[in-house]
Amino acid sequence: MFSDRDLRELVNYQAQSKMLSIYLNTDPPLGNADSYRLRLRSMMKNTDLKDDVERIESYFDTEYDWSGRSVVLFSDASADFFRVYPLAIPTPDLIHEGIRPNVRPLAGLIDSFGGYGVVLVDKQGARIFHFHLGELREQDGVLGNDINKIKTGSSSLGKRGGSNNQSHSIEETIERNMRESVDFATAFFETKHIRRILLGGSDDNIALFRSYLPKSWQSLIAGSFVIPMTASSHEVAQRAMEIGVKAEEVRETQVVERLITQAAKNSHAVTGMESALAAVSAGRVQTLVIQHSFQTAGFYCPDCKVITSQPDLACRACESIPQEVQDVIALAVTFTLEYGGEVEVVKMSPNFEDAGKIGAFLRY
Repeated sequence: MFSDRDLRELVNYQAQSKMLSIYLNTDPPLGNADSYRLRLRSMMKNTDLKDDVERIESYFDTEYDWSGRSVVLFSDASADFFRVYPLAIPTPDLIHEGIRPNVRPLAGLIDSFGGYGVVLVDKQGARIFHFHLGELREQDGVLGNDINKIKTGSSSLGKRGGSNNQSHSIEETIERNMRESVDFATAFFETKHIRRILLGGSDDNIALFRSYLPKSWQSLIAGSFVIPMTASSHEVAQRAMEIGVKAEEVRETQVVERLITQAAKNSHAVTGMESALAAVSAGRVQTLVIQHSFQTAGFYCPDCKVITSQPDLACRACESIPQEVQDVIALAVTFTLEYGGEVEVVKMSPNFEDAGKIGAFLRY
């Protein structure tokens, strides 16, 4: 199961010469183990990293159980570095040779599907779920007082004002249960480093739960959906994924619009290839925004850590000969994460294509 620690290890790793990064889609509708192996061999047929190819083929022949909907591998045979991560969500096929692992697709998956929290809520309690990259990581729950017992109680019935007292008692119990559910959920999400929240239940219960939720957590709500409290974790995961994808599309549009607007005002944002790469090289990027599947060759100075798409712009400080890289966008993602920034991977949009398919929000 891929974790933030795994991502940090990959970001900090550098091969002495070259290594292989492979993303293989193993979604069941695409075929079976034999067809996956055939696609994999076709992907690797033109690489000169024979030791890595042999290690990868051996792994799939003898160790891999073909679980999940995709698998990601990183191999540097010269240093005996080999990492495999099965994923519960599909990813497009990709092979990459370079001195660093290509974490760009993983960064995009984490941006879209990492750290989701789901709350199913009713007037008595809540069920809490933590999903990461399509997998259920953990679930818990909290149960308050049963309001049905208050409804059927007879202590105040037949007395003057009994009905009002009963109604007030029910409202107090519901409020107490909701507050307990909110406290439990926020404590759970805080320890799991949740990035986005989805709310499930009836419309009334969702609205009530949300009204008690602190504003700092309300800003993380990505959507809501109607679902019974008795739903299975699989049903919750499916609905959460559906709602999450739609909510992500809306959020991505807003991110792109804000980026373009701020860049036009020269307000801590830039768009376009060289402006973004220069900001990455300088460690100024708070959030790198790139279009999904966008890649291009470029150049890199390992001494100055300058990346660019134009060789004459590289290494002006040390006047070294820049190294050619297969995918300078992947290197920009790695450096952004290495410098403590974040990465947003967005779907295609005409406005962002016109802006160069890449941009960045800046620290300063």
